[in-house]
Amino acid sequence: MISSKTSFIALIGNPVSHSLSPIMQNAALQHLGLDLIYIAVPCKDEDLELILNSFKKINCIGLNVTIPHKEKVFNLCSEISPIANKLKAINTLKLNSEKEWSATNTDVEGFIYPLKNLNLAKKKSIVLGSGGAARSVIQGLINLNLSTISVISRNKSSLDELIKNFDNQIQLQGLLHSDDQAQNLIEEADLVVNTTPVGMKTTKNKMNLLPYGDYFWRSLSSKTIVYDLIYNPAPTHLLKFSANKGCITIDGSQMLVAQGLKSLSFWTNGLEVPFNVMNDALKNHL
Repeated sequence: MISSKTSFIALIGNPVSHSLSPIMQNAALQHLGLDLIYIAVPCKDEDLELILNSFKKINCIGLNVTIPHKEKVFNLCSEISPIANKLKAINTLKLNSEKEWSATNTDVEGFIYPLKNLNLAKKKSIVLGSGGAARSVIQGLINLNLSTISVISRNKSSLDELIKNFDNQIQLQGLLHSDDQAQNLIEEADLVVNTTPVGMKTTKNKMNLLPYGDYFWRSLSSKTIVYDLIYNPAPTHLLKFSANKGCITIDGSQMLVAQGLKSLSFWTNGLEVPFNVMNDALKNHL
């Protein structure tokens, strides 16, 4: 029951109308019996500071931050966790006792969640794309102790910048998608992670496409695990294609739930949040 005492958590970004976070977060809040609701608030670039300052003044306890604001919110926070600093991206904010924003990033823990029991140490991996999501994925793969991480991208400048970000941690190999060497990497990979938006369900995207085109995937082996960060549609065209090849496939819904779970725990000062409640709500909705 929403009352005059109910506080709220919000997702801010542009756009946010497609987000499934309210579905799973409100299911968890109801299960936990908290007097909180979770809403999605569209926020244009020019309104970011105004909205964050306004939320400090009302009954908001925390925020999720999505595209295009994950980097822009840095200047509006008083405390930033080491992982958010390392990734140069923030996805979770909460108001501290001084009514200022404390920030962290739960994407790495979310990404790792479905991979923890797959024994990927010393294995070979490929990351497709060099945007913000790729940084969280690479950090997760480093945490899982993979031996080789190769990044394949269309954009040379963002690829070079991404490789530079991890210079002191691990040796990354960066290739453009048109490089012939990519075929050898695909054939030998134990894990391929798609961080590109190709195949996502939006009004603009064609969903029956593979990242970098059909020809790029001709060497995919049945022994490869294929992980697509996209969760709508589930499965994506890439995961259907990979499953037909005999690959183990993972969609982005488990990452979505796990990062949301970690955010909710952050907002509630370490409260144990049930994965299954959030996951079931998401599956039932989809």
